[in-house]
Amino acid sequence: MTPEPTPVLRLNVWSGPRNVSTALMYSFAQRADTRVVDEPLYAHYLRVTGLDHPGRAEVLASQNQDGEAVVRDVILGACDRPVLFCKQMAHHLIEVDRAFLGRCVNVLLTRDPIDMLPSLAEAFPQPTLRDTGYAAQLAILAELRRLGQEPPVLVASEVLKNPRAVLSQLCTKLGLPFDEAMLRWSAGPRPEDGVWAPHWYASVHRSTGFAPWQPKRTPFPEHLRPLLEEVLPIYAELSKLAIRVD
Repeated sequence: MTPEPTPVLRLNVWSGPRNVSTALMYSFAQRADTRVVDEPLYAHYLRVTGLDHPGRAEVLASQNQDGEAVVRDVILGACDRPVLFCKQMAHHLIEVDRAFLGRCVNVLLTRDPIDMLPSLAEAFPQPTLRDTGYAAQLAILAELRRLGQEPPVLVASEVLKNPRAVLSQLCTKLGLPFDEAMLRWSAGPRPEDGVWAPHWYASVHRSTGFAPWQPKRTPFPEHLRPLLEEVLPIYAELSKLAIRVD
């Protein structure tokens, strides 16, 4: 009798932009048991919204623009390793049947908006609530809870302050052994990078591991304060659930 194939752990990390999500993807890419996929729903999101992001034409040409097909063929599709890690932007999850979330393990990755919003504004000078991903993360959390899941939550600063401890706890929650290889990688791009990497990944391409966390030292931009006030309660709701270490 042919043995049943080992089930694949399908891991979606639902992040906002500028949340060290690419570094986390690179971290998991060091595991021999893990295949990583970079933002598989990005082209779908750009098609649906019509937004003009950096490298829009290249993104649309590089991926299937049909979100349902992406769910079927990529997120739930064949995988040659025991773990499939999908780095996802939470706000990309639109106009797609969310039932697939129940067949996956899901993690939320967030960041203090005092740190994140100025970084986002370097690419989008007038970011909107949708651009930040915070509201989308809260909606995903509610959906997962309806499905009976209580997803692990990561806060970027906690990951950077003690990556070994936070990732060890995360791996335990995922039912995976922690791998020391997750803490270091070679500088430069990875073959899994999306075609948008030249617009967004310069700093992570210079890195060889998680950069030490440092508080922002520049004044917070005044034009972003209304958006900050809008997202702070959402961030507070998410961050109180986060994995932390003493």
